[in-house]
Amino acid sequence: MSEHEHLLLDVEDSIATITIDRAEKRNAMTFEMLNGFISLVREAGERDDVRVVIVTGRPGVFCAGIDLAALAGATGSLTADDEPQVRGEADEADVWWPLVSCPKPVIGAIDGPAVGMGAEFSSQCDVRIGTPNSRFAWNFAHRGLVPDTGAGTWLLPRLVGHQRALQLLYSGEFISADDALDIGYLAEIVPADDLQQRARELAQSFLVGSPFSHRRMKELVYEGLARDVGAHMEAHVAALKQCFSSNDHKEGVASFLERRPATFTGT
Repeated sequence: MSEHEHLLLDVEDSIATITIDRAEKRNAMTFEMLNGFISLVREAGERDDVRVVIVTGRPGVFCAGIDLAALAGATGSLTADDEPQVRGEADEADVWWPLVSCPKPVIGAIDGPAVGMGAEFSSQCDVRIGTPNSRFAWNFAHRGLVPDTGAGTWLLPRLVGHQRALQLLYSGEFISADDALDIGYLAEIVPADDLQQRARELAQSFLVGSPFSHRRMKELVYEGLARDVGAHMEAHVAALKQCFSSNDHKEGVASFLERRPATFTGT
């Protein structure tokens, strides 16, 4: 198990679970926690013994965003002299979008509120499951900001449509779990007590597939959102050629012909 303050990374049976654990502050992140979160996601993405990543919080809360008290200082407010700085350059993808940049499938297991940066990170998950307690709010307009990772203005419209995304961004209002399911933001809702088990079941359903394929599928999907069809098909053909030459493809065919489960290596 890897740990940063208020963060845990546990790996079992090829599934990495990253848990945000600062319940007394509703899992609000300090900048030190944010750096630790990015580091743990990067570690999970690089580890050979990890094939699927689950991101979650302690029961009852996912993430209440950035800790504004830590941002402004424990006793004061921000002034022109202590204005916070943008935390990275535009081309530092895994600083802004660590979960999208992770080369492995990422499942968000969300119980309770996901607010601000918490909502942004939920958008970056490949698949989101929630509980009846799940709620989402992109409340950046209430703080004079735009969505802080850029996911709210780029991914969210592609997930739920421009009209609904702008309604959520302009108002900053909470959306319930039921509404999130209705608009396709959540894949499913399960009882809170069943959330972690269901997340692992979903992760295990991904483990039967090829890691070599998963990585290229994820790249094609996310990068395809910004490409025209011609550029996408060029990338698709290149990925397909790589797959045809891979050990995972050979194993996938062999396992089918031999009527046995495949043993993929991701190569």
